[in-house]
Amino acid sequence: MLCEKRCLKMNNEINSFADLKLNSWIVTQCESIGLKKPTQIQENCIPQILSGKDCIGCAKTGSGKTLAFALPILQKLCEDPYGIFALILTPTRELAFQIADQFAVIGKTINLKKCVIVGGMDMVTQAQELAKHPHIVVATPGRLADHLESCDTFSLQRIQFLVLDEADRLLGGHFDEQIKTIFQALPKKKQSLLFSATITDTLDKVKSVTSNEVFVWESKDDSGMATVKELDQRYVLAPSDVRDAFLVEVIKMFQETNENGSIMVFTDTCKHCQLLSVMLNEISFTNVALHAMIKQRERLAALSKFKSNHVKILIATDVAARGLDIPLVELVINHTIPNVPKEYIHRVGRTARAGRGGMAISLITPHDIKLLHAIEETIGTKLTEYKVDDKEIVTIFTQISVTKREAEIKLDETDFYERKMINKRKKLIMEGKDPDEEEKEILKRRKKCKKPKKTKSAMKVS
Repeated sequence: MLCEKRCLKMNNEINSFADLKLNSWIVTQCESIGLKKPTQIQENCIPQILSGKDCIGCAKTGSGKTLAFALPILQKLCEDPYGIFALILTPTRELAFQIADQFAVIGKTINLKKCVIVGGMDMVTQAQELAKHPHIVVATPGRLADHLESCDTFSLQRIQFLVLDEADRLLGGHFDEQIKTIFQALPKKKQSLLFSATITDTLDKVKSVTSNEVFVWESKDDSGMATVKELDQRYVLAPSDVRDAFLVEVIKMFQETNENGSIMVFTDTCKHCQLLSVMLNEISFTNVALHAMIKQRERLAALSKFKSNHVKILIATDVAARGLDIPLVELVINHTIPNVPKEYIHRVGRTARAGRGGMAISLITPHDIKLLHAIEETIGTKLTEYKVDDKEIVTIFTQISVTKREAEIKLDETDFYERKMINKRKKLIMEGKDPDEEEKEILKRRKKCKKPKKTKSAMKVS
């Protein structure tokens, strides 16, 4: 297998999308949405894809990776239109809808037919859409694997393109069974296109997916940073028990000077996400939440409100960390710092996109110092301290604590935890396991853990 590797360099010959040998209607559509000159990943990868090579592209967030594969796919589709022509796999539902929207905007001229296959939506309706053989299918692995195993109204045997967006996440182990099911339904002859912001750590595994001549392009600028230079990265030292008060103070300080700026707050679990959302709403910081425990329609509605700047604060888990393009985000706050440095890169990549400025502030507890150092080593830069007035923290701490406790009571009164159990049981059933038997096994293990061990003196007495 031949592998070419290219690093970032300026190419003065590429001044427009027309220079990439793209059709005039594609160039016109790009211009209609304000795109006149291709980005580095687009000018390097598009010609190689059009020439028939498999492609592995790695570039920072906000660099235009989606159009790097969408434009050549649409050009090839125009030459020989049929469905299902291309399959795009992505790890999150929201990203799937965003990719489909970008295809729809560029493909409007040729009456492009696309469908989105993700969890949380009606399977019968999705099956009907697949049976109509759309040109482009954008899917999350779990739901597409479900359709392949449960019905035979469509086939993926004639696809020309397979795209893995956020390839490192898709091939990182979480989706192995679903990916295996999908790959068994694909033809051997196809072009494989793999893109991500942090693809290098799984490059060998990624290469194994491809079978043709492979073009590998990795963005590397002179700074050696994994995040863009326009991003101002800070940290706030915050003891664990007062972290929520520091979060509120950071938001307040930012909004005093940026009334219209949008803020994304990332936390670790669905429960914490929902609690923070309720708490902040109670103290007049209007926000919407985005996590896996929310119904899909509500997730899309929340994202729509935030994208339109109707609501300026989005509280989210890592379902919103990858790929989402929300141009107005000016501040990303890590309420809890991620355990894996590359997830930090994806989170903070929601701001400072496409050459714009932005700020990322991480709330760091004493237990997070090692994680902070690991992140700094990975991104190639040191975070600077963001000063917060400790007196203000003392003033608001009691109110925040009481409000959060009230939010916990509210959550107990809703069906949030009941829905969590239902989702857990559904997952076990989908895996072919008996949820009741699994629950009994968990209880047995807990009893064993709680059983006190006999001490040496006790054993002697007995």
